[in-house]
Amino acid sequence: MPGIFEPLPGGGAAVALDDVEISIIRSLAVQLLELIGPGPAEDAPDDPLAELFNEGPSEAPADPVLRRLFPDAYCDPERAPDSPDAAAEQQAHSAEFRRYTENDLRAGKRESALAVIRSLDGLAPVEESGAVLELAPGESRQWLGALNDLRLAIGSRLDITDEDDTDLLYRLPDEDPRKPMVMAYLWLGGLQETLVATLMP
Repeated sequence: MPGIFEPLPGGGAAVALDDVEISIIRSLAVQLLELIGPGPAEDAPDDPLAELFNEGPSEAPADPVLRRLFPDAYCDPERAPDSPDAAAEQQAHSAEFRRYTENDLRAGKRESALAVIRSLDGLAPVEESGAVLELAPGESRQWLGALNDLRLAIGSRLDITDEDDTDLLYRLPDEDPRKPMVMAYLWLGGLQETLVATLMP
């Protein structure tokens, strides 16, 4: 079980993590929370209907990581619009979509990152240096979302856009300052892949 998720009887997943791994995942989840930003203000009205119509931002985030986490809708990065009018229409649709969806997307990503932190904070050591994390099916899905977001964030910082970029990262020399981030990216990918396998019927 070390380093990989395995299915639990009746659903869910388990993985053995050492203290360093726990610290790394928790630190990355905290950084992700800080990047996503706080939720609604404490003094916001407790009205579900008002919250439903609460508008979010219409502009894409300036930070490249947030742009990767909250991409523009209605945009095909592989194909430019046919005309200035088509580009303007596409931008208007993207802004409208973002206005009504980004707050919910941020809330979902925030909750997944918080679920990771809570589950790690609730771990009881079973050995001198480490513990076994056991997740219920719902927690597994939250972890999967958070792992995906963490990899997207790190991949954005590393300028990873396709599989060829990942292949190059494997060959980085140890003295390259990006090496620790690359190792975290690859390790989280392994965790994500094995967690997906536990969720498959």
